[in-house]
Amino acid sequence: MRKVVLQAVDIHKSYHMGRDVVIPALRGANLKVSAGEFVAIVGPSGSGKTTLLNVLGLLDTPDSGELYVDGIPVVGLDDDELSEMRLRKIGFVFQYYNLIPILTALENVELPLILAGALPGERIKRARELLKMVGIPHMANHRPTEMSGGQQQRVAIARALANKPSIVLADEPTGNLDTKASEEIVSLMKGLNREKGTTFVVVTHDLEVARKADRILRIRDGKLYEVDEL
Repeated sequence: MRKVVLQAVDIHKSYHMGRDVVIPALRGANLKVSAGEFVAIVGPSGSGKTTLLNVLGLLDTPDSGELYVDGIPVVGLDDDELSEMRLRKIGFVFQYYNLIPILTALENVELPLILAGALPGERIKRARELLKMVGIPHMANHRPTEMSGGQQQRVAIARALANKPSIVLADEPTGNLDTKASEEIVSLMKGLNREKGTTFVVVTHDLEVARKADRILRIRDGKLYEVDEL
């Protein structure tokens, strides 16, 4: 049996708009992801996808429910403990890459390693290995403005993998890319999943991306439902 690396149990989250308006985003969401899985979460705008990802990524705190990362309960941890958990256990890939524009590709990938306290020689070696792994070793000294969208997303994926996280959370990773670049990024993530055992949870509105997953979940009315096909 594979290790469970992410588990959400009966997660609720609401937002307060003004004094009297409460908008429920998650209404008892449950999720269990095992090591080596590639899971897609789909749903329309306003269904709670972003809220769910923020909670899973420890960027937002649920109102109630339980959340475990690598078997560690995270509800109730203080800000420093949550930051350390994010740094060590979770990789993030975003729709708009979130690279730092004044840094090179190599320096962007190095950032999580610097935060984790890696020595200069170690982190440079690791960052170069990761850029090679995602297929762009020749872009190491290029800044984001000198790269295509697909190349920037490859850097973002390399950065997400820097500290060997237990799980990578990807928020619309192909949403800002053309069809060819989207296909390449999905193939890259699937290859990392298959060859390196990297665990992915991908939130997407792109059904073609979702169909590449091992398992598809649909979020509706703040809850998650497993689906057989799209």
